Formats: sequence, C-alpha cells, structure tokens
Amino acid sequence: ERIAHCYGRDAVVIHPPVDVDFFTPAEDFAEPAERDYYVTASRWVPYKRVDLVVAAFRDLPDRRLIVAGDGPEASRVRAAAGPNAEFVGEVSRERLRALLRGARAFVFAAEEDFGMLSVEAQACGTPVIAYGRGGSLETVRGAGTDAATGMFFSAQTTRAIADAVRLFDTPLRAIRAADCQANAARFSSERFRAEFSAFVDGVATARRLRTLPESIS
Repeated sequence: ERIAHCYGRDAVVIHPPVDVDFFTPAEDFAEPAERDYYVTASRWVPYKRVDLVVAAFRDLPDRRLIVAGDGPEASRVRAAAGPNAEFVGEVSRERLRALLRGARAFVFAAEEDFGMLSVEAQACGTPVIAYGRGGSLETVRGAGTDAATGMFFSAQTTRAIADAVRLFDTPLRAIRAADCQANAARFSSERFRAEFSAFVDGVATARRLRTLPESIS
C-alpha cells in the first residue's frame, strides 16, 4: 500500500528470511503457560517504544520482565523501569535465543513493516504480545484464531500494554509452542529463496518475451 501511494505502482511482497533452523525451542522446553518471565529486545530507538513496555511492567509488579538491547533511548528506558525489570544489555545471538526460549511471551510495541524478532520468538516456541499494526498482523496469529500464537493491543500506551499482558493469561493456556514454531516456519530461509528466485525468473521471462519479435513471441 505504501509503494502504491508513493510511487503509483503495484508491488509483490516477499517476506524476509528468518533463521528458523537456529531459532528453535529448547529440547526440554516448557509450554509458554509454565514459564515465569516476559522478554522484550530491540535497538533502543524512539519508534521501538521500549520505554512503554518497561513502564507497563512497572504497573505489573507481580510479573517479571527481561529487557535486552541498548541504544540512544537508554536513559528514557531505564528511567521508566520498576524493580521487576531486569536489564541484560546487548546480548549474543545465542543468549537472545536462550532468553526467547524461556519467556512466557515476547512483548513488542513497535509498528514495523515486518518485525524479525517477533518471528524469531515464535520460532523458539514463544508467543508474542504485539501492537496490532504493521507486520505483526501478518506474522502473529491473534487470540481467537486457529492455532493462535499471541495477542494484540490496539494503542501504543502503557495502559494498553499492561491490560494486554493481564488478559494474555486467559488465551495463554491454549497457546502451544508447536503452533508458534509452525507459524514461524512460514518465513523460513528456504521459502524466501524459492519465492525470490521465482519472482526474478518471472520478471526475466516477461522481459525476454517483450523483446522478442512478434512473429517469435
């Protein structure tokens, strides 16, 4: 829609690849409802709204939040935190995977075109609580759908996030790690390569046919 608005042309959407061979559930995983912390992670820049997530959990003192990442919004993010937020800084890929594997849910407050981390979380068998705009609507199956993998909140406010976390406990009992992993598999590297190759081949074939003499084409 954005490309149509700005450039007046149609666009084919090919979702980016997610390493679902690396981001996987742990061998001895527990179902999401049995886990005891929430996690958020990103580069701390304004549009990511990590400050809102941290502030929301200040109003949820009985729930634990682990916050990974760093960035120019560090002072704002840390100032919003309550005692139940644990900051772990920038983490390795392996540490990120471990945090995602053990989380009750990944909390995501940004409006993104795609949102790679939300898919990586699901690939680890972890549900997502996300702002219901942008790519999250394509990558997360909300509560009430078949094989749900998370739920959405409708506004980028601390209250909306806190309310969503509270409400999440009800549908969480029906969310399974296997469903989260299966949903993430839709965005695998193999799928990306196949779709991208097919698109390039199709464009090349169409261009070649346009350049052939009419008697041949």
